[in-house]
Amino acid sequence: MVDTLILVLFLISGTATGWLGVDLLPEKLLLEVTNLEGLRGVLAGFGAFFGLIAGFMFQQLRRRLMAQVRSMPTDLLVSRAVGLILGLLVANLLLAPILLLPLPWEVVLVKPLAAVLSNVFFGVLGYNLAEVHGRTLLRLFNPTSTEALLVAEGVLQPASAKILDTSVIIDGRIRGLLASGLLEGQVIVAQAVIDELQALADSANAEKRGKGRRGLKLLSELRAQYGRRLVVNSTRYEGNGADDKLLKLTADTGGTLLTADYNLAKVAEVQELKVMNLSELVIALRPEVQPGDDLQLKIVREGKEADQGVGYLEDGTMVVVEDARRRIGERLAVTITGALQTPTGRMVFARCEKGHSDKSGEKGLENPASKGPEASPAKGLETPPAKGQGKSTARAGGGKPTSPPEPLPPGAS
Repeated sequence: MVDTLILVLFLISGTATGWLGVDLLPEKLLLEVTNLEGLRGVLAGFGAFFGLIAGFMFQQLRRRLMAQVRSMPTDLLVSRAVGLILGLLVANLLLAPILLLPLPWEVVLVKPLAAVLSNVFFGVLGYNLAEVHGRTLLRLFNPTSTEALLVAEGVLQPASAKILDTSVIIDGRIRGLLASGLLEGQVIVAQAVIDELQALADSANAEKRGKGRRGLKLLSELRAQYGRRLVVNSTRYEGNGADDKLLKLTADTGGTLLTADYNLAKVAEVQELKVMNLSELVIALRPEVQPGDDLQLKIVREGKEADQGVGYLEDGTMVVVEDARRRIGERLAVTITGALQTPTGRMVFARCEKGHSDKSGEKGLENPASKGPEASPAKGLETPPAKGQGKSTARAGGGKPTSPPEPLPPGAS
């Protein structure tokens, strides 16, 4: 709508300039013209053509300026505006004597031309001086703001506002994201989102009613916790549904749309808007290994518990492996069984595959020949008979039992 209005205004201005510009021509030239109305029409057509060209150029300039203003911090914007105002003030002070000079009719166009050129020159000069030396002004007004100085020097980029979708508020994980400090900048809640939550809370469906009340309660708690950081945008946009209005708000503010709706995120990407999909963020923060994954892991040291070995992933995460104490220095095939997240880091638990654990158990077996009397004798060897048990021995190839020893006579020792 604004772009169309700009083109219409420039078209009308160009046409009026060409139509009325005939009266500014010298009288000698006008006397030679036979069809004055035709000349007015031709000049009006040329004026309309150049007006359209100027309108298109002004549109591009306006879009660039709006993009810079949306991404520019407020303090830097104020300093540049002050520089522009000072430049225009100096230009008009210098123009005052020139405009008061009596000039002949032939050079009467010099005054407006000088006014335009001087205002453009001094305005741009003041803007550039404020852009270069704006950090000096920031030090004067707020010498303790290090962040403002870094933004003014271009070291830091200003954080974009985060615009919340209804699905993110009902989801509830936005509270954890804000508490962790992962989201920076202002948090904007559109009036269309509040209206949608209120409609859900007043619904006859119990499930929808619970979602709406949970979302409104979360917004109330966030407002109490973060205060002025949470902003309610009361602008009522025209559109079909809350999603369409959210897209228009994101385009106008230059912020980042935070949503859990896959379709809305794709529509925002098609319209080249900044969008953060909560589901994609959760996937990106998901651990690299999950229970059930198979890995090749080198055991580097013993664990605290019996039969435990310890290895490390490429990112330095410690992996505790069961039944791997005797396999230090070897690379084993292990299966992830679980993980534990602590404030100091993450610990992963795993177990050796069945083949590796069986081999580690076989290493602890001893040689049966070294067990002494309990070991079975070698094949073909016999145990010599004890003294005093008679002279009979078991035959190597026979199956007959040996005869009992003869009894000793009485009094024999």
